[in-house]
Amino acid sequence: MSDIPTKGASPQYFDAAGEGSGLANKRASRRQFIKGVIASGTAISTAGLVFGGLGGCSADSPPVNVGGVERLLSLNVNGQIRRVDVLPQETLAMTIRYKLGLTGTKLGCDRGECGACTILVDGVPTYSCSMLTQSVRGRSITTIEGLEGQDGRLHPVQQAFIDELGPQCGFCTPGQIMSAVALLETNPNPTREQARVALSGNLCRCGAYDNYINGVMAAVGRV
Repeated sequence: MSDIPTKGASPQYFDAAGEGSGLANKRASRRQFIKGVIASGTAISTAGLVFGGLGGCSADSPPVNVGGVERLLSLNVNGQIRRVDVLPQETLAMTIRYKLGLTGTKLGCDRGECGACTILVDGVPTYSCSMLTQSVRGRSITTIEGLEGQDGRLHPVQQAFIDELGPQCGFCTPGQIMSAVALLETNPNPTREQARVALSGNLCRCGAYDNYINGVMAAVGRV
């Protein structure tokens, strides 16, 4: 019979002497053990970061590099330097959304197919779900939040998309906008076909493709 407790059940555990001990005590013991493991791991990780940054115990000793990669990175995001603790295999989309709080970048397929997570890296539209954060050190990252003007006004592409009723559910809209901005910054006067190709990597489940293309063409000369 399984020891997994069911709803409303209060199973008892017995020691070798046949004396029962409540489930609460069992759980308390396990909780204390897990908390001890987490505390130990945190202490080791923190010590690695501290002593790694100080270069070790002496000037001649090499810096400590825990896990083979530097965890605490400086990222240039929307023109600001942001310090963030990044795991070795962490994607840029995860860092942007859950470490930096820039949730305008959406996670859709999480495998480089839908384009919802599109951002600009050195001006190039990039699927952030398929790029490791460790690989963008020293590069310029722009998210949808970085398009807002200093006076709070929308970017011309954002306004054009609204005017042309591009957003439907709006989930793919940030990625569509970033691809459109990249196009107009490199080709200020694209044809409709060129705009269609530039946005071809961004899927719209609502099927508002013509509205988005109309938005790109409406933004020509305004960027």
